[in-house]
Amino acid sequence: MTPQGLFCEPGGFHIDPWQPVERALITHAHGDHARSGHQRYLGARAGESLLRRRVGATSAIDTLDYGEPLKIGDVTVSFHPAGHVLGSAQLRLEHRGEVWVVSGDYKRAADPTCAPFEVVRCHTFITEATFGLPIFRWDDARLVAEDILRWWDANRAVGRSVVLFCYALGKAQRILAELARLTDRPAFIHGSMHGLVDAYREAGVKMIPTQLVSEVEKGTSFAGALVLAPPSAGGSTWMRRFGEMETGFASGWMRVRGNRRRRGFDRGFVLSDHADWPDLLRTVEDTGAQRVLTTHGSAEPLARYLREKGVDASPLATPFEGEAED
Repeated sequence: MTPQGLFCEPGGFHIDPWQPVERALITHAHGDHARSGHQRYLGARAGESLLRRRVGATSAIDTLDYGEPLKIGDVTVSFHPAGHVLGSAQLRLEHRGEVWVVSGDYKRAADPTCAPFEVVRCHTFITEATFGLPIFRWDDARLVAEDILRWWDANRAVGRSVVLFCYALGKAQRILAELARLTDRPAFIHGSMHGLVDAYREAGVKMIPTQLVSEVEKGTSFAGALVLAPPSAGGSTWMRRFGEMETGFASGWMRVRGNRRRRGFDRGFVLSDHADWPDLLRTVEDTGAQRVLTTHGSAEPLARYLREKGVDASPLATPFEGEAED
């Protein structure tokens, strides 16, 4: 650990650093992991488009295919699918026969928008712990999408719009892709999602049609429409155009009773791009890691539970945010 972030000394590079460095290896394009200002970037090729949108198209970005090895200094590195968002990766580091894996953010659940998680065996595993408590257990995302469609249909039948708040990168595209199995009706999206949705379409991800809210002529009724928006849009003047509406929020945090009510949403949909409690434990076991470092979210409770099960585990303090607004 350095003031700039996680540093691999024998390779001379940082991993998802939070301050400018000479060489940064990036697990995925969420803003708490991919920051601008580094001299050189290295990431998974599947996430290059999103990374360029995040840190600037002219940034010095090199990429590797999933599983493709590269020697940096005395360390062999490779990126492996994390199942979190498009192009997300775990980073495998091998040095003198010892293997570490930095997971970034990950999930084990099926997702039509990104490559599925790949188990990578290692000696030391750095795992996220965003939802590292036993209360967090996810339902099948296909069932959640069916619930969203029923909510949309019910409001459409009485001429109300529905505004579904969700994170702009990953969650919005996953919802649009899951709905594509069920309907071909178009949805409206906030401007912050537009370029990201385009990047997913360019990668071949099938989603329902979308239109920017800002492209709709003023005075046009949104009655019966589905609108996807980032949480930051809630309570803003942007919301006034939708007339009579219901609001919902799609997030793993909706599993906690009372979160929806406290935040004033009409509906809460439990949908996360992070591993739930059972999958965190399963992943630690599957990696065969003898040492586990837990970071962000419920890092201390997860590490404590793993220690009780005989695993050498401890929390690692980082500023990563897990499932936060992006």
